[in-house]
Amino acid sequence: MNVLLFAPGLLFLLLCEFGLWKTLPRLALCAVIQLVLGLPFLLVNPVGYVSRAFDLGRQFLFKWTVNWRFLPEDVFLNRYFHLALLLAHITTLLLFALKRWKRSGSSIWTILKDPSERKETAHKVNADQMVLILFTSNFIGMCFSRSLHYQFYVWYFHTLPYLLWSGGVKKLAHLLRVLILGLIELSWNTYPSTNYSSLSLHVCHLIILLCLWLNPNPASPSHRSENKAKSH
Repeated sequence: MNVLLFAPGLLFLLLCEFGLWKTLPRLALCAVIQLVLGLPFLLVNPVGYVSRAFDLGRQFLFKWTVNWRFLPEDVFLNRYFHLALLLAHITTLLLFALKRWKRSGSSIWTILKDPSERKETAHKVNADQMVLILFTSNFIGMCFSRSLHYQFYVWYFHTLPYLLWSGGVKKLAHLLRVLILGLIELSWNTYPSTNYSSLSLHVCHLIILLCLWLNPNPASPSHRSENKAKSH
């Protein structure tokens, strides 16, 4: 499931690099690999494998949730609540793709074209931008997850320092960033989770998400000029 959280960011990077038509064969390759890996199970019990391996509608147990402890259990299990989180997840991804990941002033349709047909190379991304987009995609998925259990911490804990210090939000002091990391660590190490630990986790997630949103667009000319000036 963790790999799926990176998928939107990876799709955006593939489109930037190859355009729509050259991306489709690469997506097909990903599907073929999954098919080959699952072939031993598909040959024996295809219905059981598909229904259990990709059971996106399963219910999580309220007693294990780290992030939604402050909610009543009936709300936590409500399907409309799950749909609202999914909608918020998709909306946030789209906003980041349209406003933060692509170059300011350029059309999102540009990345669907073949790179040779583009009038500019604005959608070429460097290694730092690739990492930031992938980590942000994964982090957004964590923010709007139906439930985070204790083992899910490994999905993103290693990305948090990069997300906090790679941004260009000058108003967020270094000490505050360290405090955010400490509060997140404390929230994940509180067992059983409490109203306060789950709320503090959401507050920290929100601050990081806002920092990523306010971060100067890494593809914008002004940001590139600023980095170039600093390098000199």
